[in-house]
Amino acid sequence: MKTTACPKRAVQATLTLMAKTSDKTSSKALDALDFLAHPGKHPPAAVCVLFGDDSFLKRLVLGELKQVVLEGEDAEFSARLFDGRELELRDLRDALATRNLFGGGRHLVIVDEADPFVTANRPELEDYVKQPRSDSVLVLDVKLWAANTKLYKLVAESGLQIECRFPPPAKLQKWLIARTQKQHGATLEPAAAERLAETVESELGLYDQELAKLAAIAGQGGTIDVKLVDEAVGGWRAKSAWDMLDAALEGNTTTALMQLDHLLLSGEVPIAILAQIGANLRRLAAAVRIIAEMEAARKTTNLRYALERAGVKPFLIGKVEGQLRRLGRTRAAHLYRWLLEADLALKGSSSSPARSRLVLEELIVQISAAPVAARR
Repeated sequence: MKTTACPKRAVQATLTLMAKTSDKTSSKALDALDFLAHPGKHPPAAVCVLFGDDSFLKRLVLGELKQVVLEGEDAEFSARLFDGRELELRDLRDALATRNLFGGGRHLVIVDEADPFVTANRPELEDYVKQPRSDSVLVLDVKLWAANTKLYKLVAESGLQIECRFPPPAKLQKWLIARTQKQHGATLEPAAAERLAETVESELGLYDQELAKLAAIAGQGGTIDVKLVDEAVGGWRAKSAWDMLDAALEGNTTTALMQLDHLLLSGEVPIAILAQIGANLRRLAAAVRIIAEMEAARKTTNLRYALERAGVKPFLIGKVEGQLRRLGRTRAAHLYRWLLEADLALKGSSSSPARSRLVLEELIVQISAAPVAARR
């Protein structure tokens, strides 16, 4: 007697097969923290793509790739860095085909902010991925990397694709514990990792700074517990820094300066304050840059879309959109330079308490000053 499979089981089997098939391409993208945990298991390919919006993770991944690709005392001469917003295809081809007189190993060519370059040269890149040079490694640093494109699928077959995005809570806490042990020789208790994950803003670079501070307090081989996290990090300080920035972006200079004074009197380090507000300001600058790129490509501009691409959390889009409109396009475009100048000053000529306060006050005034149109 012929039997038939249970309809429910047949449907479930079909759905499972479909899920496995649809996941084949997406599974080719490696999570950055998984790569960093075991970089030796994932050697650099002829074409590597780092995609996502976490620049700190990208720096860590790129550092690991450099260690493997570049060899010898003069290894730095075998690496080339290009700005993807200005790079011409012929220059990339020349860089991939040219070997330097110094340095050993393979040649490393990095294209930073490569989104516009990829968009403009997609067919040529597809051809290169099919027949790459064996003596060179091309690294594309992009924010967007769609899995339904031909280029994605070609790199998935023969290259290395690493997703660099802020991790979920469980993976974040695991990374914090491992990073503390590997980088600082200290022990971060699981409960302390959970508390730290709840306290600091969603920027891995900020977490790394806090780990360095906590490890320095705990000492070599020391233990970081919940009490130490509460005492040294303090969620109210981070919140005060964000409130200070909100006040400045809303044009309330007096309130912003009062918040700054409160933070400094509490013992907060000026460079740490700059790091906390810098991440948010760089997102505003990135959104303006994305709009400029869209305009150059004659695409319809959308501020909300630009903010999403710049990494602004969905629930903050409405508030940040208003802040950016008030700040204005011209001043927002200057944010990268203002932040760089402040960072250099705090680490150099203005590192003393009095001068560092002045640097931060000047930055707040620059941000909170009324737009030109409003002053007329």
